[in-house]
Amino acid sequence: MTAVRRAGRLHNAAECIRQHGVPRYQDPILTADGQVYTDARALQDTADDTIMAAIETACGELIRAAKFAPDDQAPAPPKLVQAGVKVAECLRAHGLPGVKDPTADSRFTPGHGFGLSPDEVPGGKDDTFLRATEPCKGLINEEIRLSSLGNLGG
Repeated sequence: MTAVRRAGRLHNAAECIRQHGVPRYQDPILTADGQVYTDARALQDTADDTIMAAIETACGELIRAAKFAPDDQAPAPPKLVQAGVKVAECLRAHGLPGVKDPTADSRFTPGHGFGLSPDEVPGGKDDTFLRATEPCKGLINEEIRLSSLGNLGG
């Protein structure tokens, strides 16, 4: 299937998802090498079994024809991984020693970056967390920017 044809099928599947309960779902991004990045957060935020069942019923064939899984994610591109490593280094330097460097295989959410697991932030989002993130804010914002669907495609 050509890239143009697949991009059209991805758009059709996304449009169906929007029409069946997730109006903020963005079109997936198809990269030149055939990777697909999706708006998994919009689906996660829905978290309604009735809506997800309606999407499967109404959109399942379109999703399969586009050859993607709406909640799957392609590997993180190198620029995003590099930005994530810079954030991890900054957070470790400012009081969160358990933050791990992300890799291409690390889970991330488009428009939100890699995030942190509970074991990386002992005590939750307390004063230590706030003190660590404040000096890293610019790096965190860059990671978020690079993780947006618009940036993942190019």
